[in-house]
Amino acid sequence: MPDRITLAHGSGGKAMQELVNKIFLSYFANEILNRQEDQARIPLAPLTLTGEKLAFSCDSYVVDPIRFPGGDIGKLAVCGTANDIAMSGAKPIYLSAGFIIEEGFSIDELKQVACSMAKTASEAGIEIVTGDTKVVPKGAADKLFISTSGIGVIPANVDWGVQHIQPGDQILISGNLGDHGATILNARENLGFGGQLNSDCQHLYPFVEALLPVKGIRTLRDATRGGVNAVLHEFVASSGCGFQVIEQALPVSSPVRGLSELLGLEVLNFANEGKFIAIVDPKDANLALSTLRQLKGGSDAAIIGEVNSSQKVSVLNAFGASRWLDLPWDEPMPRIC
Repeated sequence: MPDRITLAHGSGGKAMQELVNKIFLSYFANEILNRQEDQARIPLAPLTLTGEKLAFSCDSYVVDPIRFPGGDIGKLAVCGTANDIAMSGAKPIYLSAGFIIEEGFSIDELKQVACSMAKTASEAGIEIVTGDTKVVPKGAADKLFISTSGIGVIPANVDWGVQHIQPGDQILISGNLGDHGATILNARENLGFGGQLNSDCQHLYPFVEALLPVKGIRTLRDATRGGVNAVLHEFVASSGCGFQVIEQALPVSSPVRGLSELLGLEVLNFANEGKFIAIVDPKDANLALSTLRQLKGGSDAAIIGEVNSSQKVSVLNAFGASRWLDLPWDEPMPRIC
């Protein structure tokens, strides 16, 4: 193979077949994908024996840079879509993967991304069963974009959703805020934080699975683009409730706090790729918290606030003063996922 992607790799001819066979079929090999059909013919048995509903999600990934401390665009593409599925209580099972590759992109870099995706999917028990590849002329895209869709199974006794949120419910976060957004910003702008920052990009289903026995879970949402602030505003719109966050209760690492203070940015707006918000009945909040804290990577989980009837998002500071928290008009850090 040549060492760079050419337009021939998207032509449907021999070059494209070689690319698909030597990279994607090689790294993602499984019984369904290896048939090389135009669709994935998925057996229904594993989808129907454990639940009554399917969770389906799709997302696209354009992160810049495509490799960053703690992950890369490939790991992000698997975890991001799998995590969206998991927020319903579902176990992610199958993914599709579509690649838009810029002419001139390094074949070795593409192999590294494919290897990262395969490793992440394998560790999560997920199969990549179908996909697509397109090559665009140099300058028509920036290196590599990936689009993934996924399917998972929701257990029969799980019915989480924003419609269940009530005033008095507790707001939980599964760990430190802002690690991914701060890491991408530092890597992109060379802010000098060196190896202090690492993305939290990870598969969240093990945390979700541990919470399945907790009866008081109202809903979960992973706090990705727009951070915790965006999630809580989405909850306001969907539930009609309000949400107050206690500033002193927010778990934030020292490097992330330092970066946010240096730049004057609100850490609640920072993206996460391995943390979620849980809204929990107050009777079960401590059980949910202790469950998360017992898991590897969950020691920093915290109760960070409470649901009220204000139909606003507010922050309570250490002096007892409250301020409304608005959404920023635009994206302060584009291409973080």
